[in-house]
Amino acid sequence: MRFDLTDLQLFRHVVEAGSITAGAERAHLALASASARLRGMEDLLGVPLLLRKRRGVDATEAGRTLLHHARVILAQVEKMRGDLGDYAQGLKGQIRLLCNTSALSEFLPQALADYLRAHPQVHVEVEERRSGDIVQALFDGVADIGIVADSANSDGLQTFPFRDDPLVVVAAPAHPLLAGPGGGDIAFAQTLAYDFVGLAADSALQQHLSEHAAKLGQRLRYRLRLRSFDAICRVVESGAGIAIIPAAAARRYEKMLAIRQRRLTDPWAMRHLLVCVRRYDDLSAHARALVGALKA
Repeated sequence: MRFDLTDLQLFRHVVEAGSITAGAERAHLALASASARLRGMEDLLGVPLLLRKRRGVDATEAGRTLLHHARVILAQVEKMRGDLGDYAQGLKGQIRLLCNTSALSEFLPQALADYLRAHPQVHVEVEERRSGDIVQALFDGVADIGIVADSANSDGLQTFPFRDDPLVVVAAPAHPLLAGPGGGDIAFAQTLAYDFVGLAADSALQQHLSEHAAKLGQRLRYRLRLRSFDAICRVVESGAGIAIIPAAAARRYEKMLAIRQRRLTDPWAMRHLLVCVRRYDDLSAHARALVGALKA
Protein backbone atom coordinates (compact mmCIF):
# COMPACT_ATOMS: atom_id res chain seq x y z
CA MET A 1 0.00 0.00 0.00
CA ARG A 2 1.63 3.25 -1.15
CA PHE A 3 -0.43 6.32 -0.26
CA ASP A 4 1.44 9.60 0.00
CA LEU A 5 0.47 12.61 2.13
CA THR A 6 -1.12 14.32 -0.87
CA ASP A 7 -3.45 11.32 -1.32
CA LEU A 8 -4.48 11.40 2.35
CA GLN A 9 -4.99 15.16 2.39
CA LEU A 10 -7.04 14.99 -0.80
CA PHE A 11 -9.24 12.19 0.52
CA ARG A 12 -9.86 14.05 3.78
CA HIS A 13 -10.80 17.23 1.91
CA VAL A 14 -13.13 15.38 -0.45
CA VAL A 15 -15.01 13.62 2.35
CA GLU A 16 -15.24 16.74 4.50
CA ALA A 17 -16.42 18.86 1.56
CA GLY A 18 -18.78 16.14 0.26
CA SER A 19 -17.55 16.84 -3.25
CA ILE A 20 -14.59 15.78 -5.39
CA THR A 21 -14.52 19.19 -7.06
CA ALA A 22 -14.49 21.10 -3.78
CA GLY A 23 -12.01 18.68 -2.27
CA ALA A 24 -9.66 19.08 -5.20
CA GLU A 25 -9.83 22.88 -4.81
CA ARG A 26 -8.99 22.64 -1.11
CA ALA A 27 -6.06 20.33 -1.91
CA HIS A 28 -4.89 22.72 -4.69
CA LEU A 29 -5.16 19.98 -7.34
CA ALA A 30 -6.74 19.97 -10.77
CA LEU A 31 -10.00 18.03 -10.88
CA ALA A 32 -8.62 15.45 -13.35
CA SER A 33 -5.55 14.86 -11.16
CA ALA A 34 -7.67 14.52 -8.03
CA SER A 35 -10.05 12.05 -9.69
CA ALA A 36 -7.11 9.97 -10.92
CA ARG A 37 -5.61 9.86 -7.44
CA LEU A 38 -8.89 8.75 -5.88
CA ARG A 39 -9.37 5.99 -8.48
CA GLY A 40 -5.78 4.88 -7.89
CA MET A 41 -6.42 4.61 -4.13
CA GLU A 42 -9.53 2.51 -4.72
CA ASP A 43 -7.74 0.28 -7.23
CA LEU A 44 -4.86 -0.23 -4.83
CA LEU A 45 -7.16 -1.21 -1.96
CA GLY A 46 -9.56 -3.17 -4.11
CA VAL A 47 -12.63 -1.60 -2.48
CA PRO A 48 -14.68 1.55 -3.19
CA LEU A 49 -13.89 4.43 -0.84
CA LEU A 50 -16.55 6.86 -2.05
CA LEU A 51 -20.23 6.60 -2.93
CA ARG A 52 -20.61 8.89 -5.93
CA LYS A 53 -24.03 10.55 -6.03
CA ARG A 54 -25.63 13.16 -8.28
CA ARG A 55 -24.83 15.92 -5.81
CA GLY A 56 -21.56 14.92 -4.25
CA VAL A 57 -19.97 11.96 -2.54
CA ASP A 58 -20.13 10.09 0.77
CA ALA A 59 -17.50 7.83 2.30
CA THR A 60 -18.13 4.08 2.32
CA GLU A 61 -17.36 2.01 5.44
CA ALA A 62 -13.85 1.45 4.08
CA GLY A 63 -13.65 5.16 3.31
CA ARG A 64 -14.60 6.13 6.87
CA THR A 65 -11.88 3.83 8.18
CA LEU A 66 -9.35 5.40 5.83
CA LEU A 67 -10.53 8.88 6.86
CA HIS A 68 -9.90 8.08 10.52
CA HIS A 69 -6.35 6.90 9.84
CA ALA A 70 -5.70 9.80 7.46
CA ARG A 71 -6.65 12.30 10.16
CA VAL A 72 -4.38 10.60 12.70
CA ILE A 73 -1.44 10.48 10.29
CA LEU A 74 -1.87 14.08 9.13
CA ALA A 75 -2.14 15.29 12.74
CA GLN A 76 1.10 13.48 13.56
CA VAL A 77 2.78 15.06 10.55
CA GLU A 78 1.68 18.51 11.72
CA LYS A 79 3.03 17.79 15.21
CA MET A 80 6.31 16.63 13.68
CA ARG A 81 6.55 19.85 11.68
CA GLY A 82 5.93 21.87 14.82
CA ASP A 83 8.49 19.92 16.82
CA LEU A 84 11.11 20.25 14.10
CA GLY A 85 10.27 23.93 13.77
CA ASP A 86 11.21 24.32 17.42
CA TYR A 87 14.72 23.20 16.51
CA ALA A 88 14.90 25.92 13.89
CA GLN A 89 14.12 28.40 16.68
CA GLY A 90 17.10 27.20 18.71
CA LEU A 91 15.75 24.14 20.55
CA LYS A 92 18.46 21.50 20.91
CA GLY A 93 16.66 18.56 22.46
CA GLN A 94 13.30 17.09 23.51
CA ILE A 95 12.78 14.52 26.26
CA ARG A 96 9.60 12.62 27.14
CA LEU A 97 9.38 11.82 30.85
CA LEU A 98 6.61 9.69 32.40
CA CYS A 99 6.11 9.60 36.16
CA ASN A 100 3.64 8.58 38.85
CA THR A 101 1.55 10.97 40.96
CA SER A 102 3.98 11.34 43.84
CA ALA A 103 6.99 12.10 41.67
CA LEU A 104 5.03 14.67 39.70
CA SER A 105 3.63 16.55 42.68
CA GLU A 106 6.36 16.22 45.30
CA PHE A 107 9.81 15.68 43.84
CA LEU A 108 9.99 16.61 40.16
CA PRO A 109 9.22 20.34 40.20
CA GLN A 110 12.48 21.38 41.86
CA ALA A 111 14.59 18.77 40.07
CA LEU A 112 13.23 19.81 36.67
CA ALA A 113 13.52 23.52 37.47
CA ASP A 114 17.22 23.08 38.21
CA TYR A 115 17.77 21.01 35.07
CA LEU A 116 15.87 23.36 32.74
CA ARG A 117 17.70 26.36 34.13
CA ALA A 118 20.99 24.64 33.27
CA HIS A 119 19.72 23.49 29.84
CA PRO A 120 17.64 26.38 28.41
CA GLN A 121 17.41 24.84 24.93
CA VAL A 122 15.88 21.53 26.02
CA HIS A 123 12.13 20.87 26.21
CA VAL A 124 10.86 18.22 28.66
CA GLU A 125 7.39 16.76 28.11
CA VAL A 126 6.05 15.33 31.39
CA GLU A 127 3.03 13.03 31.69
CA GLU A 128 1.54 11.27 34.71
CA ARG A 129 0.84 7.55 34.39
CA ARG A 130 0.67 4.44 36.57
CA SER A 131 3.99 2.76 37.25
CA GLY A 132 3.12 -0.41 35.31
CA ASP A 133 2.04 1.63 32.29
CA ILE A 134 5.28 3.62 32.45
CA VAL A 135 7.37 0.45 32.33
CA GLN A 136 5.47 -0.75 29.25
CA ALA A 137 5.84 2.65 27.58
CA LEU A 138 9.61 2.48 28.05
CA PHE A 139 9.73 -0.97 26.48
CA ASP A 140 7.57 0.28 23.61
CA GLY A 141 9.94 3.17 23.01
CA VAL A 142 7.30 5.89 23.47
CA ALA A 143 9.12 7.52 26.41
CA ASP A 144 12.76 8.31 27.15
CA ILE A 145 12.73 8.26 30.96
CA GLY A 146 10.28 6.98 33.57
CA ILE A 147 9.92 7.35 37.33
CA VAL A 148 8.11 4.42 38.92
CA ALA A 149 7.46 2.87 42.31
CA ASP A 150 9.68 -0.10 43.06
CA SER A 151 6.57 -2.29 43.29
CA ALA A 152 6.37 -2.23 39.49
CA ASN A 153 8.19 -5.00 37.63
CA SER A 154 11.05 -3.15 35.96
CA ASP A 155 13.03 -6.23 34.92
CA GLY A 156 14.81 -5.55 31.65
CA LEU A 157 15.16 -1.82 32.31
CA GLN A 158 18.09 0.05 33.77
CA THR A 159 17.08 1.66 37.06
CA PHE A 160 18.56 4.23 39.42
CA PRO A 161 17.35 5.32 42.89
CA PHE A 162 15.32 8.53 42.90
CA ARG A 163 13.49 9.16 46.23
CA ASP A 164 11.92 7.29 49.12
CA ASP A 165 8.16 7.71 48.92
CA PRO A 166 6.18 5.96 51.70
CA LEU A 167 2.42 6.43 51.74
CA VAL A 168 0.73 7.65 54.93
CA VAL A 169 -2.79 8.17 56.21
CA VAL A 170 -3.77 11.74 57.10
CA ALA A 171 -6.79 12.68 59.19
CA ALA A 172 -8.04 15.38 61.53
CA PRO A 173 -6.64 14.91 65.08
CA ALA A 174 -10.07 13.96 66.45
CA HIS A 175 -10.87 11.44 63.72
CA PRO A 176 -11.79 7.98 65.08
CA LEU A 177 -9.08 6.31 62.99
CA LEU A 178 -6.41 8.11 65.04
CA ALA A 179 -8.10 7.56 68.39
CA GLY A 180 -6.40 4.21 69.09
CA PRO A 181 -3.84 3.97 71.90
CA GLY A 182 -0.21 4.77 71.17
CA GLY A 183 -0.75 6.56 67.88
CA GLY A 184 0.86 3.67 66.03
CA ASP A 185 0.98 2.72 62.38
CA ILE A 186 -2.21 1.68 60.57
CA ALA A 187 -3.00 -1.16 58.19
CA PHE A 188 -4.67 -0.21 54.93
CA ALA A 189 -7.56 -2.56 55.73
CA GLN A 190 -8.38 -0.44 58.80
CA THR A 191 -8.90 2.65 56.67
CA LEU A 192 -11.55 1.06 54.46
CA ALA A 193 -14.25 1.55 57.11
CA TYR A 194 -14.05 5.32 56.70
CA ASP A 195 -14.87 7.92 54.06
CA PHE A 196 -12.02 9.11 51.85
CA VAL A 197 -11.00 12.37 50.25
CA GLY A 198 -8.87 11.62 47.20
CA LEU A 199 -7.46 12.73 43.90
CA ALA A 200 -9.41 12.48 40.65
CA ALA A 201 -10.24 8.99 39.43
CA ASP A 202 -7.68 9.19 36.62
CA SER A 203 -4.85 9.79 39.10
CA ALA A 204 -2.20 7.07 39.13
CA LEU A 205 -2.14 7.09 42.95
CA GLN A 206 -5.91 6.68 43.28
CA GLN A 207 -5.93 3.83 40.78
CA HIS A 208 -3.11 2.20 42.77
CA LEU A 209 -5.11 2.45 46.02
CA SER A 210 -8.28 1.19 44.36
CA GLU A 211 -6.44 -1.90 43.10
CA HIS A 212 -5.25 -2.75 46.62
CA ALA A 213 -8.74 -2.23 48.03
CA ALA A 214 -10.11 -4.60 45.38
CA LYS A 215 -7.58 -7.25 46.47
CA LEU A 216 -9.22 -7.05 49.90
CA GLY A 217 -12.66 -7.41 48.32
CA GLN A 218 -13.62 -3.82 49.11
CA ARG A 219 -13.95 -0.40 47.51
CA LEU A 220 -12.81 3.02 48.67
CA ARG A 221 -15.71 5.27 49.69
CA TYR A 222 -15.02 8.75 48.36
CA ARG A 223 -16.86 11.79 49.67
CA LEU A 224 -14.89 14.15 47.49
CA ARG A 225 -12.27 14.06 44.74
CA LEU A 226 -9.89 16.95 44.22
CA ARG A 227 -6.93 17.85 42.01
CA SER A 228 -4.18 18.57 44.56
CA PHE A 229 -2.79 17.34 47.86
CA ASP A 230 -3.20 20.87 49.22
CA ALA A 231 -6.95 20.82 48.62
CA ILE A 232 -7.23 17.27 49.97
CA CYS A 233 -5.48 18.15 53.24
CA ARG A 234 -7.66 21.22 53.77
CA VAL A 235 -10.81 19.10 53.45
CA VAL A 236 -9.30 16.41 55.69
CA GLU A 237 -8.64 19.10 58.31
CA SER A 238 -12.40 19.75 58.46
CA GLY A 239 -13.02 16.12 59.44
CA ALA A 240 -14.87 15.28 56.23
CA GLY A 241 -12.76 12.17 55.60
CA ILE A 242 -9.30 10.65 55.56
CA ALA A 243 -6.73 10.50 52.77
CA ILE A 244 -3.71 8.46 51.76
CA ILE A 245 -0.94 10.62 50.35
CA PRO A 246 2.88 10.60 50.07
CA ALA A 247 4.71 11.24 53.34
CA ALA A 248 6.54 14.21 51.80
CA ALA A 249 3.23 15.97 51.14
CA ALA A 250 1.89 15.06 54.58
CA ARG A 251 4.96 16.52 56.30
CA ARG A 252 4.56 19.79 54.43
CA TYR A 253 0.87 20.28 55.16
CA GLU A 254 1.10 19.02 58.75
CA LYS A 255 3.10 22.18 59.51
CA MET A 256 0.29 24.41 58.22
CA LEU A 257 -2.92 22.53 58.96
CA ALA A 258 -4.53 20.71 61.87
CA ILE A 259 -3.95 17.22 60.47
CA ARG A 260 -2.00 14.21 61.69
CA GLN A 261 -0.32 11.42 59.75
CA ARG A 262 0.23 7.73 60.41
CA ARG A 263 2.33 5.31 58.38
CA LEU A 264 0.70 2.41 56.61
CA THR A 265 2.03 -0.97 57.68
CA ASP A 266 1.40 -2.66 54.32
CA PRO A 267 4.64 -3.53 52.49
CA TRP A 268 3.38 -1.99 49.21
CA ALA A 269 3.03 1.38 51.00
CA MET A 270 6.76 1.54 51.88
CA ARG A 271 7.64 2.70 48.40
CA HIS A 272 10.89 3.72 46.77
CA LEU A 273 10.87 5.61 43.50
CA LEU A 274 13.21 4.60 40.68
CA VAL A 275 14.41 6.39 37.56
CA CYS A 276 14.07 3.92 34.68
CA VAL A 277 15.38 3.89 31.11
CA ARG A 278 15.40 1.20 28.48
CA ARG A 279 19.12 1.59 27.80
CA TYR A 280 21.12 4.46 29.25
CA ASP A 281 23.81 4.43 26.55
CA ASP A 282 21.16 4.86 23.83
CA LEU A 283 19.79 8.10 25.33
CA SER A 284 20.63 11.49 23.89
CA ALA A 285 23.20 13.53 25.74
CA HIS A 286 20.41 15.77 27.06
CA ALA A 287 18.43 12.79 28.37
CA ARG A 288 21.53 11.32 30.04
CA ALA A 289 22.10 14.68 31.71
CA LEU A 290 18.52 14.64 33.01
CA VAL A 291 18.96 11.14 34.41
CA GLY A 292 22.07 12.39 36.19
CA ALA A 293 20.15 15.35 37.62
CA LEU A 294 17.32 13.11 38.85
CA LYS A 295 19.74 10.66 40.47
CA ALA A 296 21.41 13.54 42.30
